[in-house]
Amino acid sequence: MSTETDNQLASVLDELKLDLISQNHVIENASKRKEIARTFISDTITVPTAEMYAYGALATLGDDVYHEPSTAALEAHVAKITGKEAGLFVSSGTLSNQLALRSHLVQPPYSVLLDTRAHINKYEAGGAAFHSGAHTIAIEPANRHHLTLEEVKNNIIISSDFHFAPTEVVALENTLNGTIMPQDEIVRISEYVHSIGVKFHLDGARIWHVAVETGTPLKELLEPFDSVSLCFSKGLGAPVGSVLVGTKDFIARARRFRKLFGGGMRQTGMLAACAAYSLSHNLPQLVRVHALAKRLQAGLEEIGVKILSRAETCMIFYDPSSVGVTYEEIAERGSALPEPLILGGSRLVVHIQTSEEAVEDFLSVVRQLAQEKEEAGFVPTNGDAAGAFKDVYVRRVPKTTK
Repeated sequence: MSTETDNQLASVLDELKLDLISQNHVIENASKRKEIARTFISDTITVPTAEMYAYGALATLGDDVYHEPSTAALEAHVAKITGKEAGLFVSSGTLSNQLALRSHLVQPPYSVLLDTRAHINKYEAGGAAFHSGAHTIAIEPANRHHLTLEEVKNNIIISSDFHFAPTEVVALENTLNGTIMPQDEIVRISEYVHSIGVKFHLDGARIWHVAVETGTPLKELLEPFDSVSLCFSKGLGAPVGSVLVGTKDFIARARRFRKLFGGGMRQTGMLAACAAYSLSHNLPQLVRVHALAKRLQAGLEEIGVKILSRAETCMIFYDPSSVGVTYEEIAERGSALPEPLILGGSRLVVHIQTSEEAVEDFLSVVRQLAQEKEEAGFVPTNGDAAGAFKDVYVRRVPKTTK
């Protein structure tokens, strides 16, 4: 090349350069980890530890659209521990659920029956309709906790009447809002669903919590289902990823749809290794998480705060209006602490990186606000009367640091 061409190329290359690493990255990341330890909005905000990153860096360097050894090993392991034939690593729980529905559903019209509060129904951007052209039948559970066989029977479409979209998939979620669905009810629904030739899917993003809290093997928990989605980036603290499990034929279809949806990934070995690390090192920490969540609930009850959904695993839903306080007041007071708390609305999520100090500071904030309201003349009221079904999840957009 001529000197002029070399200079032009150098100029082009210089323009494209990017250095993302701040000079203060160690301090900034330490500060972010401290913030995460004091954040109650979700368990998705958990971050990989230095040890997890180091383990991930040792993974194989294959291309997962073709073959990636570490990823294939993770898929095989998850299939084994869940009692299924095969697994598929994907980037998110939403993608995993949507691939499951698309792989089960063959010829429209059809419908998917699920709990109205389910992630598939509320928080996947209408994916069942968009990706699969599926109508959804969303049921409000009368017991406000979980769907029952009777509710499934009363709402499922098995009629040959061509005015209706026949139900071809029943989808459950366990945990749902942190609550554990009774296994005997799952078995009852499974037996009925399979007796009429309908597929049974589980959004098991947080099924790890059920296994830990109940001491039940995953194989037993998941045996009733044709397909299951399991997430690593929520309660287990991996950076990215879910695994979808099912039969070999089902996973082969899902793998093709993953490519069709634009979800095929390349060098996923590091991500798969982080997921594997989370199973060995982070999963046992859920015992502490559940105990801390129960401690948080007990503290709120002591103050007089109404509990909307109890701490069966890692979540509590609460209503501070019982002591005259609003979510906004709690969030503002928490954010003003020397070490701020990051809070949403009614949902409190305890995760593997939540600190005990954060829980105590949160309770202190609520206790102080309740005392101030009482001194100002607020009189607590009994709001326990049952009314129409209402989702306990009151969302509030938190303010976090950039």
